Amino acid sequence: MKAKDITGQAPGGKRTKLADVLPLDTPFVVQIFPIYACNFKCGYCIFSVNKAKRYFISDKITMDLSFYKRCIDDIAKFPNKVKVLRFVGIGEPLLHKDIVEMVKYAVEKNVAGVVEILTNAALLTPKISDALISAGLSRLVVSLQGTSKEKYKKISGVDIEFDNFVENLRYFFEHKKNTHMYFKIVDCALDGKQDEKKFYDIFGDICDTIAIEHAVPIHPGVNFERILREKDSAVTQFGLPVSEVQICPQPFFTMQINPDGKVVPCYSFEYPEIMGDCNKKSACEIWHSREFQHFRNRMLNGVKNMNEVCANCKMIKYRLFPEDIISNEDAQRLKKFYEI
Repeated sequence: MKAKDITGQAPGGKRTKLADVLPLDTPFVVQIFPIYACNFKCGYCIFSVNKAKRYFISDKITMDLSFYKRCIDDIAKFPNKVKVLRFVGIGEPLLHKDIVEMVKYAVEKNVAGVVEILTNAALLTPKISDALISAGLSRLVVSLQGTSKEKYKKISGVDIEFDNFVENLRYFFEHKKNTHMYFKIVDCALDGKQDEKKFYDIFGDICDTIAIEHAVPIHPGVNFERILREKDSAVTQFGLPVSEVQICPQPFFTMQINPDGKVVPCYSFEYPEIMGDCNKKSACEIWHSREFQHFRNRMLNGVKNMNEVCANCKMIKYRLFPEDIISNEDAQRLKKFYEI
């Protein structure tokens, strides 16, 4: 196998100890949520839940290209480059008709060390691959759902031409220049050790890094009892021991811009609060705004003292890395930076 197996590790590599570098004048990660739509309905995802039973997501389905470019121009005003500009959110980024132009514009504006897309790759064709490679995409993260056409139907509810799907991924790998390809799959999409071997045999030679992750109970409304293995409640998505989160680190290093321009302070699908609107203020202004600072200040008192969403959130619990832990001692030291 050519790919490096990074199962049990942080996919992005070594992480900075967050508490040691706070406060940040520039977020580490800015997530661009380009489209609230998906071509899959995976059983462990929010898209398996009827839309009427979901909470507020966005006032718009698709982010306008002109608005997106304005956001990138604003992000360029941060004192430093963001570490990662990530196209993700509640949906499939390749469904956005302007996704290639979005990548190209961000690369040309040099706003981030890494520009990446998280995708199921079902829409990836040689034409789109050539365009993304030419646009300068830094990282392609592919979330896989099985080792056969039948498993894809069972997990995602869709029929795909599996062999053609694999060949399209191979095409990207063989024609890419500097793009890093990371392939991952959740354990519930594999049927034991033999299927794990098949996963590595099929995909291990057409990516740079590869991993098996754990399905974790992070989406309200999803019936995880029929999906999760017994061990999954005891480990994070990345196979680390689960621990209770006292202080959520996400508002201190990341922000997400939704299709309608609203900014949220974390990756939770049930938003705790809206930090601002990029139609009215720049991303840089929102990052340093009174609202965001107040949210962080309250977070330093602990998630249980925030609001119902934060108190009950499982997103960070199952995605926490040791480097991101903010201790009570750290919190006392940091509070002066987030006073308003």
